[in-house]
Order: sequence, then C-alpha cells, then structure tokens
Amino acid sequence: MPQPANAFDRYDLATAGDTVREDFTDMIYDISPTETPFINNCGRGTASATSKEWQIDALADAVDNGFHIDGDDFAGDALDDPERIGNYLGILRKDIVVTRRANKVNTAGFRKALAFQIAKKGKELKRDMEATLLANNAALAGDSTTPPQFAGVPAWLKTNTSRGGTGADPALSNTTYGFPTTAATDGTDRALDESIISGLYEDIYIAGGNPKVLMAGPRAKAKFSRYMFGSDARVATPYQDHGANKKNGLTVVGAVDVYVGDYGVYELVPNRFQREDDFFILDMDYWSVDYLDGMITQEIAKSGDSEKRMLLVDFTLCSKNEAASGVFADVDETLDMVA
Repeated sequence: MPQPANAFDRYDLATAGDTVREDFTDMIYDISPTETPFINNCGRGTASATSKEWQIDALADAVDNGFHIDGDDFAGDALDDPERIGNYLGILRKDIVVTRRANKVNTAGFRKALAFQIAKKGKELKRDMEATLLANNAALAGDSTTPPQFAGVPAWLKTNTSRGGTGADPALSNTTYGFPTTAATDGTDRALDESIISGLYEDIYIAGGNPKVLMAGPRAKAKFSRYMFGSDARVATPYQDHGANKKNGLTVVGAVDVYVGDYGVYELVPNRFQREDDFFILDMDYWSVDYLDGMITQEIAKSGDSEKRMLLVDFTLCSKNEAASGVFADVDETLDMVA
C-alpha cells in the first residue's frame, strides 16, 4: 500500500510539528594548534619595570704568542666595559564579555559559557605570545597613545646572519648597546642553502655558541627534510621498519628531525607561528621570556547584564647574547633547498 505524500514529514527537522530530537553531539572539535615550541624551549625570568636591561661581555681573542721578556715592566692590559642592552615590555590581552543568559542556559559541549571562553581565550593568548616573540618587531617605549612593544627574535640577530639581496641586519639604539629600535630589513627571498647554513653553524661555534635548535616554518622545515634525503645532501636515507611483528604493517621514516653537524647535534623544530622567511639557529640557553605579570585573569566591574573578564600578560624577550644564535633569513619556502 503506498505511503501518504507526507508520511515522512515528521522526520524532517525543517517541518513544523516534527517530533524527532536533533542528533547534536555533546562535543566541540577544534584542531587549532596550541604548541608553542619557542616558549617551551627557552628560559623563564621575571621583570620589575617597564623595561628590562642586562649586560653582555666578551673575552679578548686568544693569543698564541704572548710571551714576555724576563723582568719586563708592568704596563696594564686594555680593559673593556660590558655592554648594556635591553628590551621594553609589551602587554597582550583578550577581552571577554558573556551575557547572563549565555552563562545560564544549557549548552552543548561545555557547562558554563564564561569558563569556556576564558579557557579558549587563554589558548589564543599563548599563541599570540609565541607569534609576537618570533615577529620582526623593533623595540618601542610607547606613550599615552602608542603601546609599548618588545623586539622579537629577528630584530635581535645581527652577528651570525645571512640575508637575501637588499636585506639588512637590525640595529641597536646606540652603536654597540641599547635597545633594538631598528628591526631587520627583509631582503629578496631565496632558497635554503646548505653551504651557507653550514657556515653559520661554524661562525656561531667559533664565537662560543652551542646552538641545539633549528627552528623553521612548516614549509621550510619540509624543504630541509626533503633535501637531506636527496642525492645532493648524501646524509639521510629513507628508513623502513617492519617491526617485531610484520603483521603490524610497515613504518616509513621520511623526515629529518635531528641533524648531526660538524659542531653539534641539532633538533629541527617546525613552528606554525613563526615567519617562513626565517630559519633560526638557536642556542636556547641565551633566550628567556621575562614576565612582569604572567597570564592573569582580571574581573571587570559589571556595567550591564553580562560578565566581563580580561586575560592579560605583561612580558618581554630577553636576548642574553644574540651572537650565540643565528639566522638564515629571507627563505622562499616554495623553492627546494640547494647545496
């Protein structure tokens, strides 16, 4: 017997009078990345003012023929004072407003809208911190109309650098000391170059640095891995492992995450929040994130039918000695790495 024309209308959620409940999963799926490799790898310090200053120094070059005549008079060696450098602190924040109703109604995936938003914005703020620490921003004191900002990693690196044509190193506010008030100038993009990067490893090692981390954007990291498996590199080979039980299938390793060079062992770390332009060679012992206020939640006075919160962090980047690190700048992540 044929069904009436409207026999299945009661199963249509768009039909008036429908009696079928919605199949609405009580979960929220979010794949947004929250890893912060730079923050996780460097030190943590404190700040007590709106700027942070420290001193750097260097030993005189080693002398291989510094013999003295017997009985020679004492003249006194030349003395150099340490250089005083610093960075301003910057404030990042997230503002949250949740209405009374939104916080009271029965919701799917979370119990209280305010708690959910605080947790979500906290993750967003941490991502903002990572991106800002790795941004090519100069240091700025700020005033009543301009927010203060700190210099990011690219604005510190000026000793061990390789830049594309028209690129220029950053500069301190004074010749050899002060604040990084001039950021690096981006140059012409070019492919990653193994010989140049190897030269940077060497320069850093000779200067006294011992970098252990190579940090790159995801696409640049992939170019590095693919090159190391190529015929030009003659370093890595794809590796297959059947495991103890061949029924479990085959594992293929086709990426380089640890690179052994002439001057050390380097961990190759991809970072979603840094510029693809920068391939960093980092001695993390000489970087720290210093806080006047760690991530805090402040309750804002009510001014209506809502709850208000401010998530805030007041911090800076401390580059204890930028000569312990380096950068291959102006990477074109669409080009294959070259020898």
